[in-house]
Amino acid sequence: MLLRHRAADTPVVLGRDVGGAGERVRVVCLADLDPVEVDMRTLLIVGSLQTRAVDRGDGVPVVYTPRRYP
Repeated sequence: MLLRHRAADTPVVLGRDVGGAGERVRVVCLADLDPVEVDMRTLLIVGSLQTRAVDRGDGVPVVYTPRRYP
């Protein structure tokens, strides 16, 4: 359903067990999102049309949305 409203390359952040011992954060593009990975302990953030994911040099992506929209 999300792919009807966002591009396939839209960054999506999956935060599982945030603040807990099993905390895990992953960034995937919307086309690669597997709904099986999302449950009641998962924070799902779907980027906007302006959201970008960039590699900070150590293989860990940083996701950001510019403050100003066109």
